[in-house]
Amino acid sequence: MQLKIDNKEIYAREGETILEAAARTGISIPTMCHRDGIEHYSSCMVCMVREKKTGSFIPSCSALVREGMEIDASGAEVISIRKRAVELLLSEHRAECEAPCRVVCPAGYNIPKMNRFLASGKISEAIELALSEIITPEIKCITCPGYCENACRRKKVDIPISIRNIQLFVSRNIKSDNSSDNTEVRNDLNKLFSSRIGRLDDSELREWLKECTDPGARFSDINDFQSAGSEAQSCMHCDCRASNDCALREIAQEFSIKDPVGKLIYAPIAKKINQKTGLIFENAKCIKCGLCVRVCEDSKDEPALCFMHRGFISIISEPLIEEFNNILATQAEKCIEICPTGALSRFK
Repeated sequence: MQLKIDNKEIYAREGETILEAAARTGISIPTMCHRDGIEHYSSCMVCMVREKKTGSFIPSCSALVREGMEIDASGAEVISIRKRAVELLLSEHRAECEAPCRVVCPAGYNIPKMNRFLASGKISEAIELALSEIITPEIKCITCPGYCENACRRKKVDIPISIRNIQLFVSRNIKSDNSSDNTEVRNDLNKLFSSRIGRLDDSELREWLKECTDPGARFSDINDFQSAGSEAQSCMHCDCRASNDCALREIAQEFSIKDPVGKLIYAPIAKKINQKTGLIFENAKCIKCGLCVRVCEDSKDEPALCFMHRGFISIISEPLIEEFNNILATQAEKCIEICPTGALSRFK
């Protein structure tokens, strides 16, 4: 059958969605709740297009092509509808993309990632990370007064992580000259999103502590990788593990949409950690797209995630009769990979 998308005449197959027909002809339509191979379920409304003949807005991921359709996939009204859809998603999404320590770091060093490498004994990866980030003749920590440690949330529990000394120690173990003429130290990661430093109450701090593998010993002076790794285990990992791979963040940046100050729902931090698989679920980052539910819906051998409640209070959760530790014994990675935000991630 023949139709038009953005005034371009195309041929489509019967049973094909507008999204599929557009993609096949090189017309890009953004999506959040859609993945190829998984049953369509229009929930995010980010893929909206307008049918010119009727003037109606329809979700391209589930609306099927019809003969003679004239689809507007990039007009001003369509873009406006998509922006409103993204704003609605953000209105109940806890958009803390970066940890406070990285937000205030003048060089933008990925401190939480460094701590994760050191805490798990991945020394070569830690050195490679430092090598990739130190793009000036010397590490910025040498002259920095330690803004990162002042912003460290662990400070509200006991004492901040020895971030500056860890970074300095790792940099001294780089066996390569990484000098560069590039004076642009960082891109402004958080023009649109920033961590809400100082807004955590005691119960939320306890949630962050769930990810600490703190052995008890703390080190102010870092003289070897053992002390660096031990100190890094006290890091609360306040960043979002999907900060560099988040579909919601990417589309918000594309539309220049800022994280709204007034939220319809400002969900408290709550972490569920599956101690058997390492799966972490943070409901405050979930946009209820249902991809994690649908990708496992054919599973008969193990309990999976499901929808609970209705409307605004609906959430993704383990089934009522199951413990979180018993779900997704073999399919956790599949759910993490398909999640468009950082709601699902892996411990460590």
